[in-house]
Amino acid sequence: MRLQDNDFELFGLTQQFAQDRAALDGRWKDLQRYAHPDKFAAQGDAAQRLAMQWSVRINEAYQRLKDPLKRAAYLCEINGAAVDAHSNTAMPPAFLMQQMQWRESLEDAASSEEVDSLLLEVQKARAQLLQQCEERIDLQRDFNAAVGPVRALMFIEKFSQDLNQRLDQLEH
Repeated sequence: MRLQDNDFELFGLTQQFAQDRAALDGRWKDLQRYAHPDKFAAQGDAAQRLAMQWSVRINEAYQRLKDPLKRAAYLCEINGAAVDAHSNTAMPPAFLMQQMQWRESLEDAASSEEVDSLLLEVQKARAQLLQQCEERIDLQRDFNAAVGPVRALMFIEKFSQDLNQRLDQLEH
């Protein structure tokens, strides 16, 4: 293992979207046990600093790998398909219309039941986009084609937070 290894190499995983969460969690625990700074206390400050770097690197990789959206975006990036979420805001017209409808529905929602219904609709769209990511990344190995669903998932993640906030407002 090297600090500059990509996350999949660091964890000894195949570079693919579909991952076994239990295996990922187990590997993270193993790596953390191996690199925990306390294990290097007797070896001096330099060894502890290096262990701390490893621990931070392992945690950063784990955060990316355990989250399907972050994992998909990372796979695109390391395979030369830039997601550019901050600078590229172009989306297919149908998805833009869907976003506007969802936003209007959220603004008009007067009950937690209406927000719950919208949340279920958004979760269904999220599941479909995750499936598209798996197909385009793992089956087709077309990382450029996966960028669109990844960017749509980024919107859905943000919108889901807005839905949950609105739900909290309505319930309290």
